[in-house]
Amino acid sequence: MRRRSLLLAVPAGLLTLAGCGDESDKSKSSSSSSPSPSGSTEPTAKIVNGPVPDITAGTKFGEKPTVAKGTGTPSSDLAVKTVIDGSGTVVAKGDYLQADYLGQIWDTAKVFDNSYDRGAPTLFPIGVGQVIPGWDQSLVGKKVGSRVELAIPPALGYGKDGNAQAGIKGTDTLVFVVDIVETYNAKSSAKGKDVPQGNADLPKVGTNTDGKAPSIDVPKKAAPTKLVSEYVIEGDGGVVKDSDQLLVQYKGVLWADGKEFDSSYARDQLAQFSLQQVVKGWAQGLTGKKVGSRVLIVVPPALGYGDNPPQGSSIKKDSVLVFSVDILAKM
Repeated sequence: MRRRSLLLAVPAGLLTLAGCGDESDKSKSSSSSSPSPSGSTEPTAKIVNGPVPDITAGTKFGEKPTVAKGTGTPSSDLAVKTVIDGSGTVVAKGDYLQADYLGQIWDTAKVFDNSYDRGAPTLFPIGVGQVIPGWDQSLVGKKVGSRVELAIPPALGYGKDGNAQAGIKGTDTLVFVVDIVETYNAKSSAKGKDVPQGNADLPKVGTNTDGKAPSIDVPKKAAPTKLVSEYVIEGDGGVVKDSDQLLVQYKGVLWADGKEFDSSYARDQLAQFSLQQVVKGWAQGLTGKKVGSRVLIVVPPALGYGDNPPQGSSIKKDSVLVFSVDILAKM
């Protein structure tokens, strides 16, 4: 049986993607994530190369595009046009795809959602039914650095019910421009500069970035009594806030004997969580660190599990926990 992360205070399944927001309602737009599935059975698409409306402004990768209104009758198939062909990693089914996007309605050119105004790309699993079928079936196989324009018929969007909150009717063809920023999978690692680990009183963490679990060598010394949070690899991404939801790789061992008790590498699956859902040592240790980094965290009992360790784990009461955490992205 695949082990579930011990770090979450609530089941990971309670974390759900938000639906599209209305462009005219900033409060909805700011909380929007990526296009959510309609809940209907996903049909298989025939992919064609057009027609798609012209992009009239914001034509460079990463710029907010302006897209013309659709002309004529849109295709009943899934229209996919690679506007800019990137040279990065190929997106695979099951990856976490990080992308900027703008969505509008074919007939009216009304923009119903976009990530550019929120100032950060969105991040979501691709190809596994977590977003609308038109996205799942068009973005797998594309390369990081690509800009892709989509014209998605109703059956591959929000279905016959549409999405009333976003002003989408069940007969609307949807137009999206998607900039593929990055893709992450179980082999993803930190990206940055190695930081010297010169304190002999602290564990030493491996600096490999090949997707394999780093080594954690715990010294045969007394454990620190206060929280330790140190860079092993320092990334250059945004600074983590205590309210952020993160995508990470991690490995945890016991200070007492150096034995592993939990690991995303062992599950061959990335972990995602809000810093408000994890043990206090993680929340405090990762806040203020940069995305892209590998961080050593030594968690004293008061900020870990104290005298109430998870049932069925090898963690004993009042254990000091040692973690290597790769901060891959903000969700």
